[in-house]
Amino acid sequence: VRLVESGGGSVQAGGSLRLSCAGSGRTFNSYHIGWFRQGPGKEREFVGAITALGGSTYYADSVKGRFAISREKGNNTAYLQMNSLKPEDTAVYYCAARGAGGISYSKNGYDYWGLGTQVTVSS
Repeated sequence: VRLVESGGGSVQAGGSLRLSCAGSGRTFNSYHIGWFRQGPGKEREFVGAITALGGSTYYADSVKGRFAISREKGNNTAYLQMNSLKPEDTAVYYCAARGAGGISYSKNGYDYWGLGTQVTVSS
């Protein structure tokens, strides 16, 4: 499956952005979708994930209560709504697809990746 992220940009602290992850192929809705981010000089870290059926979501503690993940089966797209953004949220954001088993919090658990979209939050 091919994944393409969009919606990144620059925003001031306290602002909001919504990222999209568009998937190709009829099997997109059979994959769990994870969101990860990689800040300057940092490891790629788990942000959150949504199950293939969209019934369950999971979040890193650092974004819980501020970020929300959803998906629309009809247009093969997953979303990451980011509110109350902080400068420490600045990173390249990636979506990834996992086909087998349950949700994984590890980047090694995902089979397909997008190229990422830059999010910059200024203070």
